[in-house]
Amino acid sequence: MSSTTKRKFVAKEIVTDYVLPDETKELVKVTAGKGSNLHAVVDASGQEFLASMPCKFGKSVYIKRGDYVLVEKIPEGGKVKVEIVNIPLKDQIKYIREQGLWPKGFESAHTNSSVEPPKESGKNNTCIEKEEENDNNNEKDLFKNTNRRVIEYSSSSESDSD
Repeated sequence: MSSTTKRKFVAKEIVTDYVLPDETKELVKVTAGKGSNLHAVVDASGQEFLASMPCKFGKSVYIKRGDYVLVEKIPEGGKVKVEIVNIPLKDQIKYIREQGLWPKGFESAHTNSSVEPPKESGKNNTCIEKEEENDNNNEKDLFKNTNRRVIEYSSSSESDSD
């Protein structure tokens, strides 16, 4: 199987498979990347250890600090105690919560990080929103590509006659 085909199957597996935590699989949170496919993770009880990412995820799936992953314990683990089995996406995390399998240690951290809507109501919010939309539109007009030479066109009204 070519590497492109393999990446396609891995991406499809990550998006479509809804894997739930069980006796062998545990949900942990990534705290830092340690390089060479190693990641520092913390479980729901607060214990921190290293997790390895298998080669099948290489160059097709990326994780960052704060992401949740499903891991499986490895018996020969010295410093590296677990291996990443699956990387749940937003919909999959929502599904795990609906099934009641979300660890209680992560409940408070997830609810604190959610964005709260503004408390004020009335005309001030709508004016601010319109100003932000106008600012966003103006910022799009300001972008210049620095990789291209600027071409200056001379106008026909400035013709010099000798």
